[in-house]
Amino acid sequence: MNRFHLIALYILVVLCLAMSGYAIWKTPKELTTEPSVANVQMLQSMPLASRDSVRLFDLPKELTFAGEMVPLEIEDVKERLEREIYVNAYWQSNMILLMKRSSKFLPEIEKMLEENGIPDDFKYLAMAESALMNVTSSAGAKGFWQILESTGKEYGLEITNDVDERYHLEKATFAASKYFNKAHARFRDWTAVAASYNMGQSGFSRRQEDQLTKNYYDLYLNDETSRYLFRILAFKVIFENPGKFGFHLRESDFYKNPSLRAIQVDSDIKNLANWVKQHGSTYKDLKLYNPWLRDEDLNIKRGKSYEILLPE
Repeated sequence: MNRFHLIALYILVVLCLAMSGYAIWKTPKELTTEPSVANVQMLQSMPLASRDSVRLFDLPKELTFAGEMVPLEIEDVKERLEREIYVNAYWQSNMILLMKRSSKFLPEIEKMLEENGIPDDFKYLAMAESALMNVTSSAGAKGFWQILESTGKEYGLEITNDVDERYHLEKATFAASKYFNKAHARFRDWTAVAASYNMGQSGFSRRQEDQLTKNYYDLYLNDETSRYLFRILAFKVIFENPGKFGFHLRESDFYKNPSLRAIQVDSDIKNLANWVKQHGSTYKDLKLYNPWLRDEDLNIKRGKSYEILLPE
């Protein structure tokens, strides 16, 4: 390295040192001093959720499903329940919308379950199935209760091109209740009833026979059915203790249905858009409050009638 290069290197080092000293000298005072007592106190007074991006939840000391004890003393059971609680509690957008949506449908579901002798906890099964939305699964199951076409017809639902009562909340809940009662007559265990809703009564019964146990919590099942009841339990735990999981909804936050009027129809409607306009409403409202109407017209068999709901 010649003399010229050495001089250039020396000048470069001096300039770097000078710039570093200038930066340090210009650092704001608040960045080079300890936090004030006031700032520390403010941080300590903040809610845990505001200070921590992640927090742990305590499991309930005891938990039941439909009056049947969940064996939380078993480590595997505890772990499976915690998995579903954390998955759902930390999917905040989904949980908030489900909570807000639930106020439109839970009162009717609760009433129907009670009338048919089904434990109230089965409303959480509908949440696990569909998040209380009229969705369609890859297998073709539809509605809040995710009923297959063959099962729907078996339990008395009308399923045609014009009408699909799997989307009719009252009638679909009645059909699901018939399934639950039939399954309970077979298993004598509401926990088994819920599990069989996911994998079928015959499939669940075969697992019991093959593994020489009736207890859901002792069975080795496919991943979906293994998680299924715990997903239902997670919704129950969170919905019954929303504040504990950071959900603080006010009464005004919940969605509500408008007051609805019922119109009985017993003859064909060739154009539902024209018909609903004549009744002072819109096609959108017709479809929103009567999702079981699946076509643009309605053909009615002799002696049959339907109840169509429209906003007052």
